[in-house]
Amino acid sequence: MNDPKCFVLVPFDKREALTLSQAAEIADRSEATVRSWCSLHDIGRRVAGGNWRVSRVALAMFLDGDHVALSAYLSGDRTGADVRLYFDRAGISSSAAGC
Repeated sequence: MNDPKCFVLVPFDKREALTLSQAAEIADRSEATVRSWCSLHDIGRRVAGGNWRVSRVALAMFLDGDHVALSAYLSGDRTGADVRLYFDRAGISSSAAGC
């Protein structure tokens, strides 16, 4: 069973985290839209009660419409083939993600 503490950007890895501005540029949408996606689809979170950070991995899954991979990621999977593909695309070792 997956650790219930594993979800978007937990454990926090700055290599995976994007600002709203960076995520909006990647998605070609407004920051307000990306902020809404963070709330509705759990692709980002407020780190330590501060500014929003968006998972570059979860954002890619969301933009690709890969609901299977996103669901696995949000349940804590960091090493399954579907999830690992997105960590590899982002140039981040999924084993370093810690879940």
